[in-house]
Amino acid sequence: MEFSGAQPTVDLTYSDVFLVPRRSAVTSRLQVDLAPHDGTPATLPLVAANMNSVTGPRLAAVLARRGALGVLPQDLPLQELDAAIRDVKGQPVLWDTPLVLPPEATVADALRLLPAAAGHGIVVGSCAAPIPVDRIVGVLPATRLATALPDAQLGDLVHRGTPSIDADDIGSERHAFDVITEADVEIVTVVHHGYLVGTLSARSALRATLYRPAVDADGRLAVAAAVGINGDVGAKAKALAAAGVDVLVVDTAHGHQEGMLRALQEVASLGLGLPIVAGNIVTADGVRDLVDAGASILKVGVGPGAMCTTRMMTAVGRPQFSAVLETAQAAAEAGAHVWADGGVRYPRDVALALAAGAASVMVGSWFAGTIEAPGELQRDADGRLFKESWGMASTKAVQARFGRLDAYERARKELFAEGISSSKIYLDPLRPGIEDLLDMITSGVRSSFTYAGAATVPEFHDRALVGLQSAAGYEEGKALPVSW
Repeated sequence: MEFSGAQPTVDLTYSDVFLVPRRSAVTSRLQVDLAPHDGTPATLPLVAANMNSVTGPRLAAVLARRGALGVLPQDLPLQELDAAIRDVKGQPVLWDTPLVLPPEATVADALRLLPAAAGHGIVVGSCAAPIPVDRIVGVLPATRLATALPDAQLGDLVHRGTPSIDADDIGSERHAFDVITEADVEIVTVVHHGYLVGTLSARSALRATLYRPAVDADGRLAVAAAVGINGDVGAKAKALAAAGVDVLVVDTAHGHQEGMLRALQEVASLGLGLPIVAGNIVTADGVRDLVDAGASILKVGVGPGAMCTTRMMTAVGRPQFSAVLETAQAAAEAGAHVWADGGVRYPRDVALALAAGAASVMVGSWFAGTIEAPGELQRDADGRLFKESWGMASTKAVQARFGRLDAYERARKELFAEGISSSKIYLDPLRPGIEDLLDMITSGVRSSFTYAGAATVPEFHDRALVGLQSAAGYEEGKALPVSW
């Protein structure tokens, strides 16, 4: 990356900079390969943050199916983390994971899990996996939920005889798309040897032509998981590796500290053969110390997250673009990589993080407001759908993390909480699912690459030309509604 014009004299946020177009031989977004090349199985440079309100097994599986990674949070008890990893590993790679509810479930039950959005649906049938074909009543399109009474039972609404596709008969994504469109349905079931193995929509079939799944050596969906720096970090890391985790994230708010270095050395000494991510840091010194201790990827960002109040509480942090730029340069010199963690609100921010040298970009609250994020859908007084989100240093997070302590010690911990304990993250009616956001983000980023004349992430690191802009320049770039 290089700056267009004078070198900056102050640290910069994503809003302070823009990409300058260059002569390009890349003529199509489809020529662009977004694989991060950071030693992980990812084929997209996007990572869902290890926040309780962001990443669970449902979201992690969908992300991996499209090439991104989800990081399961360290606050989960080890048994739950183990189960979550195995859950992701058990999900289909080629088909969508079916959402199955019994015939006696009501519309209200369904709406807590799925909005009345096109392209989604519910398999009505037996919930005891594996589900034989003769126990499937049918598929109920999610759009039907909008016109049904809340207490109506799904078994009374579903259309019997929903088309299905045998997994062995699907010759290509185009074939699957044609079958679905010719049947004039939103969702079909995919069956194999008489059992339900997944579902497909026309859009899912299309997406399969644009994304490559992130999979492990056995062809199963990839997933990352986080551990903290306290307690028996080595034992937890070994247990996660045994469960099948693909990437370990050693995580704490202030990553450039002795406790982190000890934890990293302990994990690295185990020889687990997994990429080790560590952070959070914002300086080149932090990169060098953490790489020396065993990290291969550095998690960069202090204070830019939407749920974080660290900068206002402590004055500690650093504008994110400059933090990524400095650490990515130091990481490249050390043979390591950087994940830019926080501060992204638009696809442009993802592109700018990659331009600064990040291999991947971590997303938190943006992904929290999706169908697949943990938690049930709720409605506000105006009927708008949302999910609850909270910061990982907030009082709510502290209460969950230290729930086993006695009331006195837990209350002492809560005195030092930072971050927002409860925030409504509204679903975008046009993009309610995580895949909808992936489509939007990757479309924008692919275009950024074509403007820079780069076909790969490493080429983008080299060719990105960045300029500085005023606040007015940033505002000028926003689309405004036209009124006549």
